[in-house]
Amino acid sequence: MTVFYLKALGAIALSLSVFMALAWVVQQRTGNSGWADTIWTYALGLVGAWSAMFPIPGQDATSRQWLVGVLVALWSLRLGGHIAERSTEIKNDPRYAAMAAEWGTDAPRQMFVFLQQQAVGSVPLVFAVFIAAHAPPPALRAQDYIGALILLVGIFGEAIADSQLKAFRADPANKNRICETGLWKYSRHPNYFFEWFGWLAYPVIAIATGYWWGWLTLLAPLCMYFILVYVTGVPPLEQLMLQSRGNAFRAYQSRTSKFFPLPPFVWRAISRDAS
Repeated sequence: MTVFYLKALGAIALSLSVFMALAWVVQQRTGNSGWADTIWTYALGLVGAWSAMFPIPGQDATSRQWLVGVLVALWSLRLGGHIAERSTEIKNDPRYAAMAAEWGTDAPRQMFVFLQQQAVGSVPLVFAVFIAAHAPPPALRAQDYIGALILLVGIFGEAIADSQLKAFRADPANKNRICETGLWKYSRHPNYFFEWFGWLAYPVIAIATGYWWGWLTLLAPLCMYFILVYVTGVPPLEQLMLQSRGNAFRAYQSRTSKFFPLPPFVWRAISRDAS
């Protein structure tokens, strides 16, 4: 069984590397890095659903494999569609554009390395999908349904946050203003929070007595949190907002939680105690 899991891990890593190489080609040809994010999202969904359905030697596909495969596909289709729509409306993602400007003439090579690093960083995410799909016993348990509910909450929460931001930006009266409506009143990045929250589903599904592989799925939400909060999510976006909105965004930072949704008065109290 260990060989089966290691073979799956290798296939996942190779597949993600190939997809992100393709993402680099598309990014270089179009000049729009938003398509790299689109391909990344669809790649995770495709490789995740494919790995979820890897047949266990001598067994038919289980209900859990189908459940997990459908869940990761739903996540990918929703988020990938949103990013694709956004990419058609911009010439380039400002976060990637800032990195390319910093890299200068070495930007093409650096972008390839960066996207391959994304592929490596995504391996724990997809491997968690695989592990959860192959958790014993074959019959669905209560925790499988709880995991499915967690992922659905993550998908719908992120969709609501994205919709609220899109509606805010569509109003000409809000030009150069900061969105503080709906979920954006409680978190500066509610879309990122719900994206992270959805990845908690896989440990809930996977962790079971005697199944030590299940504990490795904890790497998925840990990796996603690190990526969103410290790498490609919050830091570059907030830097851009500080450059474009200045003191208005600093005031928003002072009264609104960075990641986890909190009432403004709670965040102000936490910030006051921390200082």
